[in-house]
Amino acid sequence: MAYSLLIYTIAGLGAGISTGLAGLSAAAIITPMLTTILGFNAYEAIGIALASDVLASAVSAYTYYKNKNIDIRNGLVMLVTTLIFTAIGSFLASLVPQKALGDFSVYMTLLLGIKFIVKPVIKTEENTEVIESDELSIASDVLTSAKNIKTQKYIKSAVAGCVVGFICGFIGAGGGMMMLIILTSVLGYSLKTAVGTSVFIMSFTAFTGATSHMVIGGLGDIVALITCVVTTLLGAWVASKFANKATQEKLNRVTGGVLVILGALMLSIKFFG
Repeated sequence: MAYSLLIYTIAGLGAGISTGLAGLSAAAIITPMLTTILGFNAYEAIGIALASDVLASAVSAYTYYKNKNIDIRNGLVMLVTTLIFTAIGSFLASLVPQKALGDFSVYMTLLLGIKFIVKPVIKTEENTEVIESDELSIASDVLTSAKNIKTQKYIKSAVAGCVVGFICGFIGAGGGMMMLIILTSVLGYSLKTAVGTSVFIMSFTAFTGATSHMVIGGLGDIVALITCVVTTLLGAWVASKFANKATQEKLNRVTGGVLVILGALMLSIKFFG
C-alpha cells in the first residue's frame, strides 16, 4: 500500500506540474504510470487521470485568469466541439483493447517531452501584438476579407475542438499538447495565453471525459482517485504560479525535462522491470 501511495503521489505531482506549466493533461502522466508501474486497467487509469485533471485545470485557469493570460471568449467555439467529441472518444475507448491504450500513453509521454525540448513553442506576446497590428491595418482597408478571416478562425477552432476532444476521451491525453500547438501556431496566441486558454477548456473536457468513464466503468480505486486528485491539484497550483512569472524558454525546458524523465522511467520499468 505504501508503494502504491508513493506512485500515486509522484504521478499526481508530475501531472499537476505539467498541467500548470504548459497546459498538458494530467492524464499524459497519470495514465501511463498507473498502467505501467501498478498494472491498472488502462480504462480505469484514464478515468482517474481525467478526474484529477478537472480541479488541476480549473485552478491553473484561475491563476492564468488573474494574470490576464487567458482568452475565454475565443475559446468557447473550440470548447463546444471539444466537449461533444470527448464523450464520443470516451465511449469508443471502452471498445479498444486495454493494452493498446496503455502502451500508447507511455510513448506519448516521452514524445511530448522531446517535442518541448527540441521544438519549443516560440511565440511571444510581442510577436502576437505585431501580427495583430498588421491584421488590423489590413482589415481597415478590406472589411470583407477580415470577416472571412474571422469566419475561417471559427471553423478552424471548431475542427480543432473535434480532434482535441476525441483525443481527450479516447486516450485520456486531454488534448493539451495539440491544443497548445493549435492556439499558438494556427490561431496566433502567445504562449501564456495559449496555456491559460488550454487549461480553461480542459477543465470542462476533463470533467466530461471523467464522468463518461466513471458512468461506463465505475469509480475504480478510491484511494488512487483521491490521492491523484489532491496531489495533481497541489502540483498544478504551484506550477501555474511559477509559469506566469517564468520566460517561455524556461517553461519549455522545465516541462520537457519533466516529461522526458517520467517517460524514460516508465519505459525502463516496462522493458526491464
